[in-house]
Amino acid sequence: MLTQAQIDEYNERGAIVVPDVLSPAEVADLRRVTDEFVEKSRAVTKHSDIFDLEDTHSPAQPRVRRIKAPHLHHAVYAALVRHPGIVEVLTDLWGPNIRFDTAKLNLKSAGFGAAVEWHQDWAFYPHTNDDLAAVGVMMDDMELANGPLLIVPGSHTGDKVFDHHADGKFCGAMDPGKKEVDLSSAFPLLGRAGSITVHHVRAVHGSAVNTSNKDRRLLLFQYRAADAWPLVAPPKAIEAFDDLMVAGVPTLEPRLTQVPVRLPLPPADLQGSIYENQKALANRYFDSPATVKESMPAE
Repeated sequence: MLTQAQIDEYNERGAIVVPDVLSPAEVADLRRVTDEFVEKSRAVTKHSDIFDLEDTHSPAQPRVRRIKAPHLHHAVYAALVRHPGIVEVLTDLWGPNIRFDTAKLNLKSAGFGAAVEWHQDWAFYPHTNDDLAAVGVMMDDMELANGPLLIVPGSHTGDKVFDHHADGKFCGAMDPGKKEVDLSSAFPLLGRAGSITVHHVRAVHGSAVNTSNKDRRLLLFQYRAADAWPLVAPPKAIEAFDDLMVAGVPTLEPRLTQVPVRLPLPPADLQGSIYENQKALANRYFDSPATVKESMPAE
């Protein structure tokens, strides 16, 4: 599936886009099911086990910013966990033994989809090694105006883990005022619906508000090499943990590597999603829709 050039790009920059992994029919199914979930959210007035809502959500104007663990709530989402194209990309990067973790569906509706501040996924769930990545399934064309993922190249390397705390508590975001990385170097992950993104668990990334008239829905699956074991929330039952294997065989021998770790403790005051966690961040980067255009090279 992946060329050597794509593997080299992932290793050097921390993220890649792989075009046309899903068929138009698979994309159409995802859109249909997602529209059904948004319609159901009209009956919901606050965050739930399924829905994370925009602050402006109402029954008349349903505004969902995340569907939580969508693979647990509909077979169309669940089927993609083991999609052959996705699994092949991951085995090309890490080898034959791959374990799924969880999923989320981030929805940026036209004209108001919420921003996500700069962060590393690694801050939320450090493991014994960092062969972990998030795979994003593009349900819509990703363009600069509709808030695509932005990746700081090379930020997944080195011996430093960035601080994601505010006032002594985890907030799931980096303070841009600290200037720990060059945010102006960030590049967007753009592509057609049906393409996938893959970004390294330690890659610094964020996304701006959707200022366009087009939706931006990204289904995100978290995966890890089978010998990467979580340092936070270890598995409660080995049988259930092994059921998460999507390729190869499990192991009882975690691989320990020299990776920097800072635990996400004490926990954020606001729980439920990264959007809630990040409300504790006082110094925000994406307050202005113009911020990205001013600070990022065109691509």
